[in-house]
Amino acid sequence: MHAPHAPMTSPPKMRTWQTIFFSGLLLWVATVVVTFLTGNTNLLPTIVLLGSFLVPVTFVAWAYERDRGGNVTVETLFTAFVVGGILGVLGASLLEGYLLHPSPLLYLGVGTIEEFVKLLALLFVARDLTHRTRRDGLVLGATVGFGFAAFESAGYALNSLVTAQGLDLVALVQTEVLRGLLAPVGHGLWTAILGGVLFAASSAGPSWRFTPGVIGTFVGVAVLHALWDSVHGIAITLTLMFTGLPWQTLLLRIGRMPAPTQAQANLVNLLDFVGLLVIAAIGVLWLWVLAMTGRGRREAISLAAPSGPAGPPGHRGAAGPVRPAPTGQPGAPVAPDHPTGSERRDVPETHEEPDD
Repeated sequence: MHAPHAPMTSPPKMRTWQTIFFSGLLLWVATVVVTFLTGNTNLLPTIVLLGSFLVPVTFVAWAYERDRGGNVTVETLFTAFVVGGILGVLGASLLEGYLLHPSPLLYLGVGTIEEFVKLLALLFVARDLTHRTRRDGLVLGATVGFGFAAFESAGYALNSLVTAQGLDLVALVQTEVLRGLLAPVGHGLWTAILGGVLFAASSAGPSWRFTPGVIGTFVGVAVLHALWDSVHGIAITLTLMFTGLPWQTLLLRIGRMPAPTQAQANLVNLLDFVGLLVIAAIGVLWLWVLAMTGRGRREAISLAAPSGPAGPPGHRGAAGPVRPAPTGQPGAPVAPDHPTGSERRDVPETHEEPDD
């Protein structure tokens, strides 16, 4: 006799977010190469759109597959990404244009306004959700934030493309690569944190609850946003403070920005990298703690939920006591003593504890 062959296992299927990322990256690279070779400016919009939307859309797909509730559908995600992103960009442009002026607190104003308009966009796209959970807030908040980042990145890409000397394709590619690398720890991260706290605080009723925890979270993400935008200025200030030369100090006193030496330029770049890394680490750690807290509460609720009504001795579950099988029919199933329909109980819907 031959030994039975072990069943062949098929290779694991690629997840949707992986398919989106690798296929989109390949298409973007191919478009860039063809544009360099042919000089065809008709391909420039394709480069801008693919490069600006690839990473945000990938992370939305990842968040959707990883952790979501039943209320978050593909249609809801699409609305949050497109409508939320556009409303956020338009609102930020109007408010920043009318309210902000050059000052030491400029970046704090930018962070506050942009996080505020993204919050309004999140409230708008989630207005019909009657049941809210922390994980829904994390996913929808991230989606609104990544939509904002995608449309904003498209604008930055176009600005870098058009120069006084003509179209600069190299600057366009560099801008899209840089913003793509930084996108996961920017707008999407901050709005995900705020959305998770807001949804958890508002899970017990139909209205939104702006508790002290929600307000504190808003202030926290606005400060992170402001620090992120001002990292380069802080790096220049620290560099000139500790390594400034006398002639540079003189220029600063008369209101002119001195050109840095090569060593100072290297130090500025290093401080830029360290500052962005620290701010990103704070945001990621904050999001991780928030997600783990919500997951722990869900597991506790699941363990505490009753599995079925209690019965007399010998009773197992809701189907009735177990009796031996009839003679001559070992292992045959036995009908329960009571109809199973009368024994079913729906588990009541649970809500997360609000964040205070």
